[in-house]
Amino acid sequence: MKMTPEYIEEYAQRHTKVYESEVLNRLERKTHLEVMRPQMLSGYLQGQFLAFFSRMKKPHRILEIGTYTGYSAICLAQGLVEDGKLHTIDINKELENIATQFIQEAGLENTIQQHQGDAMTIVPDLNEHWDLVFLDADKINYTNYYDLLVPNLQPGAVIIADNVLWHGKVPRGSKEKRASALALFNQKVMDDPRVNNVLLPLRDGLMLIEVL
Repeated sequence: MKMTPEYIEEYAQRHTKVYESEVLNRLERKTHLEVMRPQMLSGYLQGQFLAFFSRMKKPHRILEIGTYTGYSAICLAQGLVEDGKLHTIDINKELENIATQFIQEAGLENTIQQHQGDAMTIVPDLNEHWDLVFLDADKINYTNYYDLLVPNLQPGAVIIADNVLWHGKVPRGSKEKRASALALFNQKVMDDPRVNNVLLPLRDGLMLIEVL
């Protein structure tokens, strides 16, 4: 389900320019041609937002939970400081080669480090202080990721959680499993005195969370 009328989204895309990249264009085409559920790709407008936000934040360390084919990681890496690093985790081994190929083509193989497996076990072993986190993995576990991350984030760190509207099902009160899990996550964030948050109806919903 489109959150925004197509003509508005097309206009917004024509009037958005942060990070122009032929690599991203080719990655988007390959994902739509060869990968199941290509709608999981961040896409142009959201990717530009992530690049813009990262450039404002100038993070030293970025954590991404949910690599998919690498589009969002490439966008987020644009804001890293000179010696910055982005760690991205995905449980789907089948997509690793595509992400690796395009991360290399973007010249980011020394900046983006890929991990395969369960983020709940990998993140604690990384022993990093994250400035920016992009959460775009299994929706059922969003609250678990949140509980893992927030106590270990310094004030000023930001989490961006994707798909928090889940095709419009969350605000409609759907009892579908993922929609219910995301509704609980959204309310958990709202009730947490440790953070400030803004829910943006961009694409499928982005929750911006700042640790206080």
